[in-house]
Amino acid sequence: MLGTLTTKLQGVFSQLTGKKRLTEENIADAVNEVRLALLEADVNYSVTKTLVKQVKEKALGDQVIKSVTPGQQFIKVVHDELVALMGSQETELQLTGQPAVIMLCGLQGSGKTTHCAKLAKYLKKKGLAKTPLLAACDLQRPAAIEQLKTLGQQIQVPVFSLPGEMDPVRVAQAALKQAKEGQHDVLIVDTAGRLHIDDELMKQLERIKAVLNPQEILFVANATTGQDAVSVATEFNNRMAVTGSILTMLDGNTRGGAAISIREVTGKPLKFEGVGERLDDIQVFNPKSMADRILGMGDTINLVKKAQEHIDEEEAQKLEQKIRSATFTYDDYLKQIQTVKKMGSIKSLLGMLPGLGQMPAMDFDEKEFFKVEAMILSMTFDERTEKSELTNPRRKRVAQGSGTKIEDVNKLVKSFKQAKQFFKNMPNMKQLEKMMGGSLWR
Repeated sequence: MLGTLTTKLQGVFSQLTGKKRLTEENIADAVNEVRLALLEADVNYSVTKTLVKQVKEKALGDQVIKSVTPGQQFIKVVHDELVALMGSQETELQLTGQPAVIMLCGLQGSGKTTHCAKLAKYLKKKGLAKTPLLAACDLQRPAAIEQLKTLGQQIQVPVFSLPGEMDPVRVAQAALKQAKEGQHDVLIVDTAGRLHIDDELMKQLERIKAVLNPQEILFVANATTGQDAVSVATEFNNRMAVTGSILTMLDGNTRGGAAISIREVTGKPLKFEGVGERLDDIQVFNPKSMADRILGMGDTINLVKKAQEHIDEEEAQKLEQKIRSATFTYDDYLKQIQTVKKMGSIKSLLGMLPGLGQMPAMDFDEKEFFKVEAMILSMTFDERTEKSELTNPRRKRVAQGSGTKIEDVNKLVKSFKQAKQFFKNMPNMKQLEKMMGGSLWR
């Protein structure tokens, strides 16, 4: 995602590397390159103009801090202005109704149906909803109702529909009644995709809104459509007074225009982003996180969030002690692999680390990584905990059981022993912590 924009901006910043100071001349050159990069990324023209003006004014007015280079100072200015442009802070959902009603709208193919289910799962996971109900009000697209029911089964959330009913307003009205009678705390309503220029269908959407009186009206925008998504969002906002947007398909080949522009143009916050195909692949939109990704700084904000969700603090402390004393085992390694798998693909996780997202090594085959899991699972418990030595006959059995080669098992054993030796020979951790001015582990 955002690869071309990130590369172009990093090229601009590299041109300032080695400069002794920021001058009006080199700032003008850099700002012009930033303008071109943003326009090529399909950022709205007026938004680009505003951003570039702010960057130029801040860069010319800033005193360069002694501890950073002029290039780093310019990067910080661009980063700060991107964050401000996209809203500065995360925006929470308003879930005050009984039930709270969330209505999704947008063009056809933007991912509304899938994100109804993603949103329901997210709210359950975060404890924001205990008994959500999904309402199938997309009566235009064939199989939309069945798709929502299938997704509802996967996340164990009921789906309301009215078989044979052709008026989505009546379905919405009945869904709200069912949500109240069934004591559902949140009602999430899927609506049919429609063009903003189709006046009759937009009036239908307005009638659904009047019946539901939703606390949230979320415009669902496909990030790959760039500036078009922004203009459509503006029209939907004019007719529906949307409360925010969900940007989908941010894991795909997006140029970044919608992410940067949509909040500034509509005046409404980006609330969520879809970052993958799994029903877990939805996260709160964080302006700083997006600015980090645009500038190639990784995504440590969401990486930490994922870690907090899946890593048990007590288990992490036990593993820390084992690493310090070089007593961790294959079984510990297996647990870490299984934890990482819950967090998402290895490639996406590495892409969240600063500096790794643009590296060629990011194209590695994840199957190779999970071959390690298969080999460890083929060991006995005593072998995994290193109570039994992995002799050659045992290694052959592990290779056969995991569908790998004896060379793969030998490589695993060798690298594992090297890792333990490395930690064993490291300087005293307490001394290192003292030298670094604090704990290395927290």
